[in-house]
Amino acid sequence: MNLENRQILLRRRPDGLVSPDDTEMVTTPAPVPADGEALLRTTYVGIDAAARTWLDGEPGYLPPLELGEVVRVAGIGEVVESRCDAYKVGDLVTTLTGLQDYAIIRDDLFSTPVVGYTDPLAVMSIYGPTGATAYFGMTGVGKPQPGETVVVSAAAGATGSVAGQIAKIAGARVVGIAGGPEKCRVVVEEFGFDACVDYKAADFPAALKKACPGGINVYFDNVGGDILNAVLGNLAHRARVVMCGIITTYLNGDHPGPSNYVNLLSTASTMQGFIALEEWARFDEAFAALSGWEQQGLLVHRETVYDGLESSIDALNGLFTGANIGKMLVKISEPGS
Repeated sequence: MNLENRQILLRRRPDGLVSPDDTEMVTTPAPVPADGEALLRTTYVGIDAAARTWLDGEPGYLPPLELGEVVRVAGIGEVVESRCDAYKVGDLVTTLTGLQDYAIIRDDLFSTPVVGYTDPLAVMSIYGPTGATAYFGMTGVGKPQPGETVVVSAAAGATGSVAGQIAKIAGARVVGIAGGPEKCRVVVEEFGFDACVDYKAADFPAALKKACPGGINVYFDNVGGDILNAVLGNLAHRARVVMCGIITTYLNGDHPGPSNYVNLLSTASTMQGFIALEEWARFDEAFAALSGWEQQGLLVHRETVYDGLESSIDALNGLFTGANIGKMLVKISEPGS
C-alpha cells in the first residue's frame, strides 16, 4: 500500500493559545505495520483540554510530548492493514491516534476495539475515554445519592455533560455551570440538568448559592480557578469534590490555591483527583452502563465537529474560547471510505 500520511508536528512550546508557528503539517509515507501491529486510518479525533497540557513538555500521567513529535490526541479509526491477531481489516478501534491520517496500533492499553457500536460520534462522546472519565469520576469518587445536590462545571462540555447526566440517573438534583445563556439553555433543555448557572454573569457567586440553598454535596470540577473557589464556599457537610480537570490554568500554567479550601475542614469534606486510565480493568463495566443508559434514553450526547486535519489546531484553541458544546471533534476522513 502506497499511502500518504499527513501529520501535525509540534515545533515550538506554545505560550497561551497555539499559534501557527508552534506546529507544522508535513506529509510522509504511511507507516508499514510490523509483526504484532496494524495500520489504522483515522476518521475522527477528539480534542480535549489535556492535549494542550501535553504540548508544554511537563511530566504528567503520560510522557511529555517532545519537539518534532506528532501532536497527541485520542481518536477513532478503521484498520486498513493488520499483522496483529487482535485486529482485522475493517475493525473500528479507539486509540491515541495523534493528529495524523494513519497510525500504528498494537494490542495494548491505549487501543480498544469498538464492538457493537457503529456511530463514531457516539463512541467518541460516550463510549470512549470521555464517557469513561465521567463514569469513573462521578460513580467512583463523587458517589451521588438520591436527593443530593450535585454541581458540575463545564457542564456544556464533553465530560461535564455526561457526568451530570450520570448524577441525574443516580437520583440527584444536578446544577450545571456554563458560560453564557445559550450554553446554559442546552445544559438544561438538552442534557436534562435541573438548573444551570452562568459563570460569566456578574452575580455568579450569589446565583450559585441561590441554586444550591442546602449546600453542594458533590462537585465535579473541570475548570479549577475562581469557579472552584466559589463552590468550596458552598459545600454541604461531608461533600465530595471530584478533581477531573483545571482548564482555566492550562494556558498559563498558574495554579493559584483556592482560598476557600478551609471549608474542606469545617465541613469534613474531601477533594480527590483520579486518572481514568488507572481504571482500565473496569472499562467494560463503564461501557456497559453507559450503553444501557443511552439505549434507555437517559443519556444523550452532542458534538461540535471541525472538518479536516488542517482545522485541528483551531479546534484545540476553540476549547479555550468556548467554541464547543459537547465533544469537540475533528473529522479527518470519511468513515468507510
